[in-house]
Amino acid sequence: MTTLEIENVQDYPRPPALEAVTHRIRVMLGGETVADSHAALRVLETHHAPTYYIPPQDVIARLTASPGTSFCEWKGRAVYFDIHAGGKTAKRAAWSYPAPTAGFAPLADYLAIYASAMDACFVGEERVIAQPGDFYGGWVTGNLRGTVKGAAGTEHW
Repeated sequence: MTTLEIENVQDYPRPPALEAVTHRIRVMLGGETVADSHAALRVLETHHAPTYYIPPQDVIARLTASPGTSFCEWKGRAVYFDIHAGGKTAKRAAWSYPAPTAGFAPLADYLAIYASAMDACFVGEERVIAQPGDFYGGWVTGNLRGTVKGAAGTEHW
């Protein structure tokens, strides 16, 4: 088992960085595997827990389009999905960038998933905790140091 290296979220860059993930990423819903990947990417941004993006071929669950979009100044327009697995439906539980900005082009059609909407998400063997708040989709792991934004009073840092 490989442990995660210690990282301080205050040391993450702004604008954010995109990097390959060296650990297995797994997501569970309704007792079923939603996604299982050894080829995920992550976005690192100051005061954020990393957001993990899974290649579409590693997403096993059925997805249906969810209404609405959002806009990220760094990545572009996001679209949302409901995830269906194990007899459960997690509404608006995932998002992707079908046509991201040039700096984030490798993210095209990769899927990010809100840990709070799933039964469990893992980086390597470590079960993650959802980034605080109801907007950000980062995954908090025990190796992270510093203050992760998202809780009340931290939204506009």
